[in-house]
Amino acid sequence: MILLTGANGHLGANLLRRLLRDGEAVRVFLRPESDNRTVDGLAVERAYGDLRDPQTVEAALHGCTHVYHAAAMVSTLHHRRLEIYESNVIGTRNVLRAALAEGVTKVVVSGSLSAVGHTPDRPTDETVPFNPFEKHLPYAFSKAGVERECLNAAVEGLPVVVAISCAILGPWDFKPSRMGRTLVDFANGRLRAYIPGGFEFVAARDIVEGHVLAMRKGRSGQRYIISTKFLTVDELLGIFERVTGRPRPPRIPPGLMAAAAEVSSFVLTHFCPNVPQRFTPGAIRLLRMQRRADCSKARRELGYEPTRIEDAIQEAYDWHVERGAVRSPIAGRRPAERVEVGS
Repeated sequence: MILLTGANGHLGANLLRRLLRDGEAVRVFLRPESDNRTVDGLAVERAYGDLRDPQTVEAALHGCTHVYHAAAMVSTLHHRRLEIYESNVIGTRNVLRAALAEGVTKVVVSGSLSAVGHTPDRPTDETVPFNPFEKHLPYAFSKAGVERECLNAAVEGLPVVVAISCAILGPWDFKPSRMGRTLVDFANGRLRAYIPGGFEFVAARDIVEGHVLAMRKGRSGQRYIISTKFLTVDELLGIFERVTGRPRPPRIPPGLMAAAAEVSSFVLTHFCPNVPQRFTPGAIRLLRMQRRADCSKARRELGYEPTRIEDAIQEAYDWHVERGAVRSPIAGRRPAERVEVGS
C-alpha cells in the first residue's frame, strides 16, 4: 500500500493517476475541510487528518510500505510564513517520523528548486547549497527546512529521497496552480501584460516520472532535480499563442511591474487578505532571476529523460477547455485524448 499526500495538488493529482495506471494500491491523505472532489471516482482509500497532527499522520501510514509526500503549502506571501512553516516543515517531520516508526520501505518527498542554491553563471545542480542570507520567500526557507528533515530521517535509518520540482505545466490542475491560472487567463484574454524573464519548467508527466524513478532507483539521502526545459517568458507566451490561437498582451518594463506589484501586494495583504495575488513582488523577482537547472544527475542515476514542454502546455490547455475553465476556445481545436482512471 502506498500513502500519497497532496493528492489535490497539481503534482499529487498527476502522480495519483499515474500510480493507479501502474496498478498500485493507493491511500490518499486528505484534509476533511478541503474540496476533495478531485479524487472522486478513483479507486483509492481515503484517510483524513492534518499533517500538523502526528496522530492522524500515524493512523494514515499504518500498513503502508511506501510514501510519496507531495503535500505542501505553496505561497509567495510573507504574512502566511508561520502557516507555511508548520504545514511544510513540521508536517514533513511528522510524516517521516511516522514512516520510520511504521518501518516504511521508502519515502519520496517533493522538493523545490527554490531550496537549491542559485548560480547565475551556470545552471544550478544538486551540489549548490541553499544560501540563507539571500533574499528568499518563506516558501523557499520552508522547503530548505523540509530537506533538512529528510537528511535527519536518513541518518536515523529511513530510506528517503527528495525529487526536486520546477514550475509544473500540465493537466489535472484543479485549484489551479499559478501557472495554470496564467494559462487560463491568457486563453480567456484576461492576462493584461507581462514582463521579460524566465524560469525552469517541468512537464507534469516528467515530474511524476521523476518521482516514480526516485522511488525505484534513488539513493537515500540524495536529491534529484527534475526539469524539462528553461523558457523565457517570451518563449512561454509564444507557445501559449500557438496552443490557444490568441495573441499575447503587451510587454512592459520589469521595473514598472515590480513597483506596481509592491503597491498592490501591500494593499491586498493588509486590506483584502483573501484576494488571490497573481503577480507578487516575490514572483516577479523569481522571473527576473532567470534560474536554470541541470538535471544530469537524474538522467545519470535514475535514467530520467525529459519530454516536450510544448506537449505539456497543450495537454494543460485541452484539460482546462474540457472542464470549462476556458470560456471561448478557438473553434476547431479538439482536446487531446487521455486515458481516464476510474474506480
